[in-house]
Amino acid sequence: MDNLELWVGVEPTVSRVGDETLDQLVLSGFDHRLDDIDRLASTGAKAVRFPLLWERTAPGTLADADWRWGDERLARLAGHGLEPIVGLVHHGSGPFHTHLLDPAFPEGVAAYARAVAERYPHLGLYTPVNEPLTTARFSALYGHWYPHARDEASFWRALLLQLRATVRAMAEIRKVNPQARLVQTEDLGHTSSTPALRYQADFENERRWLSLDLLTGRVDESHPLWGYLRWAGVDERDLRWFAEHPCPPDIVGLNVYVTSERFLDERLHRYPPHTHGGNGRHRYADVEAVRVRGEGLGGPGERLREAHVRYGLPLAITEVHLGCTREEQLRWLHETWRAAQAVRGEGADVRAVTAWAALGAFEWNSLLTRRGGHYESGLWDVQAPEPRPTALLSLARDLATGQPPAHPVLAGPGWWRRGERLVFPPHGPVQAEAPAGAPLLITGGAGTLGRALARACEGRGLPYRLLSRRDLDIADAGSVERALEEHRPWAVVNAAGYVRVDDAEGDPRNARENALGPRLLARACAGGGVRLLTFSSDLVFDGRKGAPYVESDTPGPLNAYGRSKLAAEQAVLSLLPEALVVRTSAFFGPWDEHNFAAHVRRELRAGRAVRAAGDQVVSPTFVPDLSHAVLDLLLDGEGGVWHLANPGAVSWADFARMVARASGLDPDGVEEVPTARLGLPAARPAHSALASERGWLMPDLAGAVERWSAHVESAEREMLAAD
Repeated sequence: MDNLELWVGVEPTVSRVGDETLDQLVLSGFDHRLDDIDRLASTGAKAVRFPLLWERTAPGTLADADWRWGDERLARLAGHGLEPIVGLVHHGSGPFHTHLLDPAFPEGVAAYARAVAERYPHLGLYTPVNEPLTTARFSALYGHWYPHARDEASFWRALLLQLRATVRAMAEIRKVNPQARLVQTEDLGHTSSTPALRYQADFENERRWLSLDLLTGRVDESHPLWGYLRWAGVDERDLRWFAEHPCPPDIVGLNVYVTSERFLDERLHRYPPHTHGGNGRHRYADVEAVRVRGEGLGGPGERLREAHVRYGLPLAITEVHLGCTREEQLRWLHETWRAAQAVRGEGADVRAVTAWAALGAFEWNSLLTRRGGHYESGLWDVQAPEPRPTALLSLARDLATGQPPAHPVLAGPGWWRRGERLVFPPHGPVQAEAPAGAPLLITGGAGTLGRALARACEGRGLPYRLLSRRDLDIADAGSVERALEEHRPWAVVNAAGYVRVDDAEGDPRNARENALGPRLLARACAGGGVRLLTFSSDLVFDGRKGAPYVESDTPGPLNAYGRSKLAAEQAVLSLLPEALVVRTSAFFGPWDEHNFAAHVRRELRAGRAVRAAGDQVVSPTFVPDLSHAVLDLLLDGEGGVWHLANPGAVSWADFARMVARASGLDPDGVEEVPTARLGLPAARPAHSALASERGWLMPDLAGAVERWSAHVESAEREMLAAD
């Protein structure tokens, strides 16, 4: 048996909600970047799930189909020797003139499939309709997607029409290429339950196989759901049609997601109202199994074993994606690969694992029903002028070439295996693993940023050591060497430093902590092969640009603090060119009572006016957002200078008014004054806002202020409740 293969895919859904469509290929840029084909080939993958979608190629009639986009990209794939698995309909309803409940839908898909095969007769792998059961649920049972039906009869009709389309499409394709093979995908997530709801879980676990059971011609009077299907109004002739026209997949493709595993519980009081539902016999909550089951997930290995026992057909994992922080994305892909290898070793014909959403995905946090700009990165992050490789790309390449993955975060368990996954009272004995692996060493343990980084590491299952100046004096070479030897970190995050901008004008500790300390850390990290992240400031600029500064702009500090930060940047990158240097600005966070936002809230609530400069433009930065963004960059292996701040250049006075409004306070309590009237010893640039030409990783400022206010108010309520 050949080695397990890596496949790769891009998220191509053209979703329709009402008459509004959202095209993932346009959002990710795959629609217009031809060199994305080169990027996919660079993974070392053997095949790519390639979207040649009906509604994009022939939105009107087949006679008017535009093949240029497919021609160009399929030729490029062929040049790389990368085999396409051609998708024709992916969670869509087809062109606007049809939909999933249209009796003409199957013939439309079949006609398009025939046209594709005639245009590209050499293509041999097809997925005519992706995840038909899942699509039927979301479009015709839950009403999320077009045509927005919400009843059992529509659900079964949508499923049967998609499956008939699959059978008819493969028949037409095989008239042109008799060797063409069907790669049929489905999300086969398992449902578990309390004993009282075992009957419902059993039903859902049987229903999840129906698309594959119908294609393999297994649904007759002996099928466990035959009686139910007949009760639900499915015509016996429609069911028998599949037994008479079997179209078994050549490869069964399983799409695996943490959220696909569900748990049903009749104890409604344990769960929020939005999880409540029922079946006419019982009311129950339907929640993610990982959040309540003590033993956690069955996971991809169990789903592969089930499919092998049921069908005995070749298998592949055709989607592996997790919308989460970088280390969790890495752990999910790695765990899935190892599970596939294990099941393969047991004798199942597992062909491949597909690194999915290579360019990320948009709006899946709401199942495509809202347009909020939500983005989950993939092997590349498209929030940049050009797609930026993430750590997932390096892992995918290691897997494709058989190299042992070496990223240090892979030593630890994903959140779905740690105790904090449980947000509801656990059902059954709890199995949980602890974070493991080499730590991050975080300096500045007494400061706002150091504590925020430690909190982020805690939530992400990243082992860390948070050290104060007593534990590690970064300006003492001996102290630095001893800390590296004792803790043996894979990276150092330097959050230490002198922070009093005005006092820095005459205090020698500024140069010692802000310039000498980072230089000593860089020298020690270079000698020990340790990654380094250190922070700089917007105050390295003189403000004369009059617009937000990007990374390539020339610094020109106006004060001692800015000069020390610039000296540190230069020394660090000279000694350790791969170091990550993050310029940021004007911290505010929910756990620090001494930042400007907290000061504004406190003063206005006390009925006192707040004086703030109206002629200084800055980029206020929400510390939790910054903490997660820098950790992602560090895990991705990024280096050099990056600008990270919440987008939104405002004066200090405007920022104070934003804080007031978010806190439900009167913004007229903010007194806008010139900087000169504040009597500050250190000169400030008039405009030191930050922007980036490397990537746009931080959420907008307005949303950050709202989240800050919500954090603070929640903490206050908890304190009152405790009292």
